[in-house]
Amino acid sequence: MRTLLRSAAALVAAGLTLAPAAASAAPTPTPSPGAATVTKAGTSFLTATAITAGQPVRVGASTGDHLYWAFPAEAGQVHEVSATVTFPKGRSGSSTWTVDVFDGLRRRQACTAGAQTPTVAAAATSVTLGCTLRRVRPWAEPWSADPLPGTYYVRLSVVDLPEPDLGLPIDVDLLVAADGEGGASDDDGELAAPLVPNNRAGTVLTTEPTAEPVAEDESSLTGWLPEPGSRWVWTTAGGILAAVAGVVGFALTRRPRRR
Repeated sequence: MRTLLRSAAALVAAGLTLAPAAASAAPTPTPSPGAATVTKAGTSFLTATAITAGQPVRVGASTGDHLYWAFPAEAGQVHEVSATVTFPKGRSGSSTWTVDVFDGLRRRQACTAGAQTPTVAAAATSVTLGCTLRRVRPWAEPWSADPLPGTYYVRLSVVDLPEPDLGLPIDVDLLVAADGEGGASDDDGELAAPLVPNNRAGTVLTTEPTAEPVAEDESSLTGWLPEPGSRWVWTTAGGILAAVAGVVGFALTRRPRRR
C-alpha cells in the first residue's frame, strides 16, 4: 500500500513539474489566414524573394542550392523561422542542413532557440530547421550586432552531404512568424532609418552611350615633341649628360703630350 501511495505521489509530482514546461513551450508557427503562398526563392542577397511574416513558402529546388528570402522587421518584434526540407528516397548518406538569418547590413544574427544546423540520416525523408531571433531593438550602438529594424534575409542551404546526393530534388516549406507582444524595448533611442540595403544602385542604360568626339591632331611642332615627363626625355637627357661627363673626365685625366 505504501508503495502504491509513493508511486501515485511521484506521478502527481511529475505531472506538476511537467505542466509548466508544457505551458511554456513555444507554439508552432501558423500561416496567416488568407496569406498567399510564395513559390519562388532567390539565389543570392540581391535576388532574395520578398515575403512577410505569416506568409507560407513552398518551393521545389535541388540539393546544394542556396535559397534566399527577405522579410521586414519592426522594433519590438520577435521572429521565428521554421523550415522543413523533404527528401526523395534512395539517398546515399547523411546530410547536414542550416538556416541562417542576416540583417540589413548582412550581419549574421544569432539564434536563441531552434534546430539551426541539424544532421539527418540517409533513411530520413525530411528534416525540420528552426531559428528564433532576438527581439528587434529600436536602436543600438554602431559597434554592436544587435538586431535593428529593417530588412532581414533567410538563407537555407546544405553544408555537408555525400557527393552522389548533390542535385537531388527537394521540397522546401518555410514560414516566418512575428511575435509583437510585449511592446518595444525601453531603450531611450530610435533608429534614424531602417537597415534596408540599396539593391538597385545606379541607373540602367537603355540606349547606347554617345561616344566623345576625338580631338584633332595638332599640326604644329609641339604635337611631335614628347611630354616633359616621358621616358624619352629622361633617356635623352641622361645620354647627353653621360657623354659630357665622359669628355670632361677624359680631358682632366689625359696626360699632356711631350714635345
